[in-house]
Amino acid sequence: MKVIMLQDVEKVGDKHEVIEVKDGFGRNYLLPRGLAIIGNKSNMGRLNEMIRRENAQEQKKLDVYREVANKLKGKTLRVGAKSGTSGRIFGSITQLQIRNLLQEQFGVDVERKKIILPEEAKELGTYQFTMRLHPEVVQEMDMEIVQE
Repeated sequence: MKVIMLQDVEKVGDKHEVIEVKDGFGRNYLLPRGLAIIGNKSNMGRLNEMIRRENAQEQKKLDVYREVANKLKGKTLRVGAKSGTSGRIFGSITQLQIRNLLQEQFGVDVERKKIILPEEAKELGTYQFTMRLHPEVVQEMDMEIVQE
């Protein structure tokens, strides 16, 4: 079954992507939850209009994203984590945790899916993470993981 994704679904497909899925998965999971629509001729025609409309909305938000990036430029986010005596943290730092700390410390709301964390952030120390706010606005920021 060919479907057009309406939202990002992890390990399935990204928004506005046309993918082929098994009939049962499409019919019983994606379509009822509003995550995708059937990829027939009329919906394929609507796809370009949906993409154009979405891009227009994103373009309007571009100034807001630039303002957020400028507000965070040169700042360091402090992240508290429990760790052992060796400095290795228990668990991991998550996108949701970073999102909440950005809101708490700087008053900035960033979607969690736009936050890209480094793989090596497993110990106390300073690391850099990336925020892809918009294809034109990518902001790198320092994050200091400290003992909680």
